[in-house]
Amino acid sequence: MSRKKTLESSASALAQVEIEAAAAPHPGVIASAVGDSASAEALDRLNRQAQETKKAEYAKPLARAIQAVKLGDYATADKTALKLLEKDERLGLAWHILAIAREKTGDFASSLRAYEAALKLLPDHGPVAGDLGRLAFRMNMPEIAAQFFAHYRLARPDDIEGANNLACALRELNRESEAIEVLKTAIGANPTAALLWNTLGTVLCNIADSAGSLVFFDEALRLEPEFAKAYHNRAFAKLDLGDAQGALADCESAMRHPGSAEDLAMMRFARATILLGLGRLAEGWEAYEARFSPDMSEAPRFHIPGTRWSGEDLRGKTLMISTEQGLGDEVMFANMLPDILERLGPDGALTLAVQRRLVPLFQRSFPGTEVTAHRTVALEGRVFRTAPEVEDWDRFDYWAAIGDFLPSLRGSIEAFPKTADYLKPDPARVAHWKAELAKLGPAPKVGLLWKSLKLNAERARQFSPFEAWRAVLRTPGATFVNLQYGDCDDEIAYAKQELGVDIWQPPGIDLKQDLDDVTALCAAVDLVIGFSNATANLAGAVGTPMWLLTPPAAWTKLGDDHYPWYPQTRVFSPADFSDWNPVMGQIAQALAEKVAGAK
Repeated sequence: MSRKKTLESSASALAQVEIEAAAAPHPGVIASAVGDSASAEALDRLNRQAQETKKAEYAKPLARAIQAVKLGDYATADKTALKLLEKDERLGLAWHILAIAREKTGDFASSLRAYEAALKLLPDHGPVAGDLGRLAFRMNMPEIAAQFFAHYRLARPDDIEGANNLACALRELNRESEAIEVLKTAIGANPTAALLWNTLGTVLCNIADSAGSLVFFDEALRLEPEFAKAYHNRAFAKLDLGDAQGALADCESAMRHPGSAEDLAMMRFARATILLGLGRLAEGWEAYEARFSPDMSEAPRFHIPGTRWSGEDLRGKTLMISTEQGLGDEVMFANMLPDILERLGPDGALTLAVQRRLVPLFQRSFPGTEVTAHRTVALEGRVFRTAPEVEDWDRFDYWAAIGDFLPSLRGSIEAFPKTADYLKPDPARVAHWKAELAKLGPAPKVGLLWKSLKLNAERARQFSPFEAWRAVLRTPGATFVNLQYGDCDDEIAYAKQELGVDIWQPPGIDLKQDLDDVTALCAAVDLVIGFSNATANLAGAVGTPMWLLTPPAAWTKLGDDHYPWYPQTRVFSPADFSDWNPVMGQIAQALAEKVAGAK
């Protein structure tokens, strides 16, 4: 298949995207595909193409459409391009203009189809490949983006933006060594390009070299002292190293010169989580509303009719709440539900929308509450959440996202419950699992969690390689139980073959889908050790003792030495993501002491 046919196939696949999604924006680095399909350079190129069109009668309307794009009048550009296509549906330039106009108005689905048509019809499809690559990257499809960017670079090997964009896509695919090679070559030819130094810093962050990344962010800022993205990204490198105060200063510097509305929205969200990580809860929760900014593509759009609650007295009212963020956050924020029910009082009523797999657990835990499933989809680069099984919306006085209650209910560490057992596992299933675990002998039963399935290239550095668990797994006198969902065969085999350790696999349970039974299993073990993922939050919410591995400046610690959401939790944090041995040694020592104390 020719390269052009491959690109056309990728464009067709991209245009049909509609996927289930988790509405969970995460604060992180900003180093994405750059460029603008409607930049001055791009429009000059389109004007030249319009002047060179073989049919003279098309030249003037094409020029008018391009001028409309330049003026931001995308409706006129759209209308003019469509009129031209009614006359000649093989006019590739009109398709390209239509694609740009619809991209700018957020109609990504039809924009993609227009780009696809332009790609097939225009002889110089390099610029279209660049535009498609940026749109694919924005829609979180880095593999397709990398194909388009690689093609774009063939036509423009010396283009700085092309090198940056390809490196960003490769970074998101965990192909860091290839990204570094692309950037080294580009920096060698363009040593004063701050953009490239910044992206190189983000690649080093990906491979857990946060200290090394500071050198490159510093160089980007030396070259361009008001480079907001470099300030923002340096903030996250400092967070990795435990310097939350330095991170806040850099984040606030970044906000003074944002490159776009989307960048500013991400910076505001990041600042909110840094404030929370510093324990400045009043400021942090107020700023946390930034998670819903319409300028942030990952932020959920709630399709819920009615009046959103904004602090009114709820006694005797009928309230609909949608949980938010990812599944683990749904569980974590649910520790406010007893307080919310108390505010509603005996004459009030609560309807709660949760992830479908959580419905049975929440129905048991809150028997007076109507529990339904929400649905979240990503469509045209946006995330939408609704509750499709709710038919009568008029019965609600208010609706709220559950995080709306954080400022009033969790405004200080003292406001958090002293115990965490607000979710109620099925007692019959807890008894079943306790009986199964008893068959393994008298040793303490330790549940293990070592990864998350929601790992983009940036977040993956916060999870250790499985080999780093060696010291923990070799602790004598403990029986290890697999609680980790997803494909774990390689890790289980490694533990057996390399360490001589059998990690018990609970039979007859789907650790990803059957969350009600997973919760019962978590309640049956003596201790859970691992990283924060959905299962860890379920274990915490039923009161299971837990040792949690977190980043040193994790915002969910809220500036505390412990973990306010689950007070029975002990926290372990690595000093540096590039070296997990010290913190794993601490856990192994603590486990040995616990096992000895249980005898």
